[in-house]
Amino acid sequence: MESTLRGSVPAGTRLIETYGWWHDTGFKRLDLHLARMERSARQLGFGFDAAAAHQCMKTQGDAPLRCRLTLGEDGFEFTATPMAENPASWTVAIADQRLSSNDIWLQHKTTQRALYDAARANSPEGIDELIFLNERNELCEGTITNLFVTLKDGQMVTPPIHSGVLPGILRQTLIESGQAREMIITRDHLQTAHAIHVGNALRGLIPAVLA
Repeated sequence: MESTLRGSVPAGTRLIETYGWWHDTGFKRLDLHLARMERSARQLGFGFDAAAAHQCMKTQGDAPLRCRLTLGEDGFEFTATPMAENPASWTVAIADQRLSSNDIWLQHKTTQRALYDAARANSPEGIDELIFLNERNELCEGTITNLFVTLKDGQMVTPPIHSGVLPGILRQTLIESGQAREMIITRDHLQTAHAIHVGNALRGLIPAVLA
């Protein structure tokens, strides 16, 4: 089916995948990252060649690496930098900006992320991550993470895609393994939660405290 994004992709747009590399295990969940990139590439009208992607991914040394693979009209680019230590916890707050649940760009991880970058750059002192609401007051996601809330009954839930959420790789893994399920989440759920986490494929689940 023809994507509504075809023909309307701003010049210079690139798809992004960020993931870890360890000397003993290699790239983590690389197959899922490439599959997501390929799905988005088809909808944006970019060519995707898995062999070319693998060929450009070069690493060296023994230290864990933060890897970033991007794809644009001119092909793949790959960078790898030392991975910082995982934070023990983050303090999170609700962003002033709102997401639109109808924004199809939210379903793709691309360089079209000015709202996220601006919110993160201007976040209040002491706040590690901002969580966005949509036009219906449903919680969506953070600037660089998905949101996970553990309810009082112990069930972990995460906002559904139709709230306005990137289909994150960590999110996908937790849902498919039965560790989390989709549910519309409101501010009230945060206030009464047994636990709050934010996370992504690179960092995993990060315990969070609501400011």
